[in-house]
Amino acid sequence: MQYIEPLYRPPSEAKSLILQITNGCSYNKCTFCHMYRDPQKKFRVKPEAEVRNEIALAARYQPDRIFLADGDAMTLSFRRLQAVLQAIKEQMPNVRRVSAYCLPRNLKNKTIEELAELKKLGLELVYVGVESGDDEVLRRVRKGEDYRSTLDALAKLKGAGIKVSAMVLTGLGGKQFSKQHAINSARLVSEAQPEYLSTLVLMLPQGDALVQEDYDGQFEPLSQRALLEENLLFLEHLELNKTIFRSDHASNYLVLKGVLGKDKERMIGQVKQALCGEGSVQLRPEWARGL
Repeated sequence: MQYIEPLYRPPSEAKSLILQITNGCSYNKCTFCHMYRDPQKKFRVKPEAEVRNEIALAARYQPDRIFLADGDAMTLSFRRLQAVLQAIKEQMPNVRRVSAYCLPRNLKNKTIEELAELKKLGLELVYVGVESGDDEVLRRVRKGEDYRSTLDALAKLKGAGIKVSAMVLTGLGGKQFSKQHAINSARLVSEAQPEYLSTLVLMLPQGDALVQEDYDGQFEPLSQRALLEENLLFLEHLELNKTIFRSDHASNYLVLKGVLGKDKERMIGQVKQALCGEGSVQLRPEWARGL
């Protein structure tokens, strides 16, 4: 497999074969994201012949899961995605699930019927970077989306039967917008009712210069305690019926796992215990955190 590194994938795709059908991110303007800023990660669509060759190579190993990389493989046209999924289905009959990252904007020119066809061909799950449900925060980090565009994309995926793992970025609003970020993110997710939900914590290993630009130099990152308080507010405002929730990404201080809503009160209790400093709740040490 010819990879252009670095490669990123969700924690739950640890055992998946990664098929890199695009390089980088087609948007790549979010000020909080440095994943695809390196020169070699300039966005490029891998030629169809090259993808077919890599599928043929991967078929020797007959994986049962495949993750389509890079940052937003779903930016490809319906025809290109259809061809990739058909080739996987024909050459790797043991594959039970194909998944990919997805930006809401990737779906604007795809119909529910087209997405349903991709689902029929094996696309079972997409990871959508919701980041925030607050329009002010989304504007300031140059996400290029708002509450409505994100919700429309999630609804379109649900209509097609494709499962969604929604990702919310704790701390993205900084100290100034922490409360509205938490509440409006919970409101958006509650309206969308995704199958999976995860929270990650904002980390800026290359500095906050880009983020500061649209915060007028006033962005204040949250302390560990403030991050836990934002998590608590987010959980308290969630109204989910049957969503699997995880905060087990390496960026999180506190690992939470459960189903919302039945485990909502238990997880709220865990956050409160962490805020009280009770020894029974273990927080991830700083040295163990990462992207």
